[in-house]
Amino acid sequence: MIFFASDHAGFNLKQVLVEYCKNELKLEVEDLGAHEQNPEDDYPEIIALAAKAVSENPENRAIILGGSGQGEAMVANRFPNVRAVVWYGGTKIPELSREHNDSNILSIGARFVTEDEARMAVKAWLETDFSGEERHVRRLANFS
Repeated sequence: MIFFASDHAGFNLKQVLVEYCKNELKLEVEDLGAHEQNPEDDYPEIIALAAKAVSENPENRAIILGGSGQGEAMVANRFPNVRAVVWYGGTKIPELSREHNDSNILSIGARFVTEDEARMAVKAWLETDFSGEERHVRRLANFS
């Protein structure tokens, strides 16, 4: 299951990515909000819904969006079993965050990327597996 959550700044891009994941990638997704674009929304409570879903089942993944993605990742990383990474451009970060860090939440800075770039990053992130290399497993063990 792929969970989505965003604040007002990530709302439009979230809508695009939800449809992309459902219709083109044929994935099971759940949109946890925001369900309308409201500049007064408070992202921590919306993002916490996605982080909780991943925390309770780390096999799930989530894509969260905000203006920079920074605050959203900070909220998500407060939950056990969550490894949220921020992406706001570049081509290798989504893959490396999966291969080396087994990230399970991708936090996108919606103000810094195009729709096409975001689709590319989401596809790469979702299709990349954790390498399982001993050094990465050892380092992840230090998280708990």
